[in-house]
Amino acid sequence: MKVASIKELKDELGHRSKEELLDYCLQLSKFKKENKELLTYVLFDSINEEEFIAQIKQEVEIQFELINKKKFYLIKKSVRKILKMIKKYIRYSKKKETEVELLLFFCAQLADFSPSIKRNTTMLNLYNRQLLLVKKGITLLHEDLQYDYELELQEITL
Repeated sequence: MKVASIKELKDELGHRSKEELLDYCLQLSKFKKENKELLTYVLFDSINEEEFIAQIKQEVEIQFELINKKKFYLIKKSVRKILKMIKKYIRYSKKKETEVELLLFFCAQLADFSPSIKRNTTMLNLYNRQLLLVKKGITLLHEDLQYDYELELQEITL
């Protein structure tokens, strides 16, 4: 089966009635958890971005507390899982401020993590890559926000 392009889908959806569009959205939400999460974000969470960010930060804190600290392999696996979750929520939001804030929070949690990530090259590389993404994201923001986030970035740098 050939999958239609985004433009083709957009054009075809433009010709559909409101009831049909509603039915399509509900069908999409039944098939994948990510579709339902995206729909939840668009309908409820996008209205209050600060609350959305606070909820994600709270979830990240909980996930960091649940990490099994016996072996670095398990730590790496858990940290990657947390980062994957954060990236998914960043894709939902599409806002650079949200991306920078969540990645800064992730890096701060990782920097304060014990055992220290300095002892593991893979973890240190993952941390440094996220810092580079934060720096890149900061340059795209308004000057006032750039200054605030630069200060936060200096605080968490190892």
